[in-house]
Amino acid sequence: MSYQLSAVIADAELLREHTADLDHAVLGELRQDYALLPVTPQLVEELTGELPDYSTEVRDDRHPFHLVLSPALTETLARWSHRGPVAYVEAEFAGGLGYQSAAVWLGGALRWGPRLDTAFDRPRAEWPINAALVELGVEPGPWIDAFAELGLHLERNTAGWLAHGRRRLSVDYWDDLADEWEDRQSG
Repeated sequence: MSYQLSAVIADAELLREHTADLDHAVLGELRQDYALLPVTPQLVEELTGELPDYSTEVRDDRHPFHLVLSPALTETLARWSHRGPVAYVEAEFAGGLGYQSAAVWLGGALRWGPRLDTAFDRPRAEWPINAALVELGVEPGPWIDAFAELGLHLERNTAGWLAHGRRRLSVDYWDDLADEWEDRQSG
């Protein structure tokens, strides 16, 4: 099964405030009052006035992201971070191979990262997206890690998150459906 994600994650109110007037911004609700902003080519162009650029390099410490974070895009994320931490996260997996990368801005500057992992031989808490979510302030809960705690496992790709946001679904929507199904099966 494949997984692909390119998104900004931050406090939901912070993202609502900064994206309210954008045509291509769709927010997906996450747990703990966080939201996910899927990063699409249209959104990048709207935010920066430039078409996005994508790296053709193999993911490494010099090229941790597929999306090239242009100066205009990093300035936008830095500006948003004056009101709280903002993370840019990427993940791409297929057939057990892939990568995760993340960076966090706070107070107008890059505070953490970027970090990349392609081996996943360290504890889950040290994987880039989990570590970035901790930097954002995500609290531990009943789920296996911060990634699942927020509900990032519920959609398999950026397009899924766009649909999720457009339908204004909560991340608990799938849990509610599962509970409903179990009730019908046992009743």
